[in-house]
Amino acid sequence: VQLQASGGGSVQAGGSLRLSCVASGAIFSINSMGWYRRAPGKQRELVAAITRGSNPDYADSVKGRFTISRDNAKKAVYLRMNNLKPEDTAVYYCNADGVYGYGGAYLGDDYWGPGTQVTVSS
Repeated sequence: VQLQASGGGSVQAGGSLRLSCVASGAIFSINSMGWYRRAPGKQRELVAAITRGSNPDYADSVKGRFTISRDNAKKAVYLRMNNLKPEDTAVYYCNADGVYGYGGAYLGDDYWGPGTQVTVSS
């Protein structure tokens, strides 16, 4: 199982970015997919997560600005980030939890993508 994220970049405050992450491998389903971030000098934190049934959960700091979505058929998760602030600057990582292969094979938890940089300037 591999995760590959894309869509990071540099924007000015108030701008928007869309992150994408696709899981590859012999995957039948993924229970939860999410986005985490690590800002310089800080610990990694949850940004948003979404269940297979598309129930989202957001960090308080991004509620109303970020929207997480997923496409189960594509094994993909997306993060639309609007009204970006300098404090959103971080490396963003996608995560997959509860991964199953065909025939019900349990493939494991806690898969991570390599990270994509988001930089917001004031």
